[in-house]
Amino acid sequence: MASFNWKGRSRSGQLVEGVELADTKDAAVAALRRRNIQVTTIREKGREIPIMKRIKLPLSVPQKRIAIFTRQFSVMLDAGLPLVQCLEILAQQEEHQAFSEMISKVQADIEQGSSLAEAMRKHPKAFNDLYVNMIAAGEAGGILDIILQRLSTYIEKAVKLRSQVKSAMIYPTAVITIAIGVVWVILRFVIPVFAQLFAGVGSELPWLTKMVVQASNFVGNYSIYLFIVLGALIFFILRWHKTERGRRIIDGLLLRMPILGMLLRKIAIARFCRTLATLTSSGVPILDGLEITARTSGNAIIEDAIMAVRKAVEEGKTISEPLGQTNVFPAMVVQMINVGEQTGALDQMLSKIADFYEDEVDTAVAGLMKLIEPLLIVVLGVIIGVIVTAMYLPLYSILTQIA
Repeated sequence: MASFNWKGRSRSGQLVEGVELADTKDAAVAALRRRNIQVTTIREKGREIPIMKRIKLPLSVPQKRIAIFTRQFSVMLDAGLPLVQCLEILAQQEEHQAFSEMISKVQADIEQGSSLAEAMRKHPKAFNDLYVNMIAAGEAGGILDIILQRLSTYIEKAVKLRSQVKSAMIYPTAVITIAIGVVWVILRFVIPVFAQLFAGVGSELPWLTKMVVQASNFVGNYSIYLFIVLGALIFFILRWHKTERGRRIIDGLLLRMPILGMLLRKIAIARFCRTLATLTSSGVPILDGLEITARTSGNAIIEDAIMAVRKAVEEGKTISEPLGQTNVFPAMVVQMINVGEQTGALDQMLSKIADFYEDEVDTAVAGLMKLIEPLLIVVLGVIIGVIVTAMYLPLYSILTQIA
């Protein structure tokens, strides 16, 4: 029989914990239920790593885990299971320990009389404003299962969009890193050997060879300082990006970049339309929806534009009119939103725009990959070619003199 560490609540609501001997986890849970103990967490004792108990659990929860949780939650509610029982099952089967404990705390708060939205609001690392507001709208309208289905679809699309961008950046990042490493090794270890050989000959070196040897000496003498300066520069930029002024300047520069800027703009538009469509179709007020959409835009310039639209809507204007004045969103997006407002199908029109721009992101990422691959090969080939040519020029000169 295996030993299971468990935590739970007694019939009186008191927190209790202990160790249960059973053949399986389900058997341990069943035995505890017969003793009127509601289990919140249970894990096999033999599978725990002692040193892991001293490691602080990460507070943030991956979006993929939240998407799976939301989809399973909607299916359980649609099947007619009680809310508390759904949370209990989801907490027990959740592999991410920090998220499992959050779900258990949500369950405990509901048992004490809180609504689902109020209980989830206490855990912003897992459930953001968009999530909580949609849950609140679902509870108010009695359509919680439908709202969870929309939420799961939204999160799954957001995860897919983010993974596409990350996967697109893996290849060029890997190639650039390898290229920098290869060039550094050549300059640091290979060129000095040739430099000693040329110094022993005593002949005048070509200007290209002199430049490469000087670059090799610079790398050899100042490599540590270069890494320190590069690390400090990256650290400074990241810290500066956390400030209001730095975030606006850096995000503005990113949007104005020739190729990457257009891709980031399409991603921001797709995220804006998908988020606002999900919120409005779920019954969240338009002003709240615009505010939440602005905070989840991921770019300070886009966020300022959406907040300006929100202020105009609060004064009685439509969304499309101030949206066109921001000079951030394309005319096609503004026109389609205007049609959606006039026909009373804003959420459907926003979903169509989001679908269109998500396809545009797919195309842009594929085009970016096709552009970056030959460009990196050419740049790397030129650098290696210059180094090889610089090393062979003195050898050719020496062989010519001997002949």
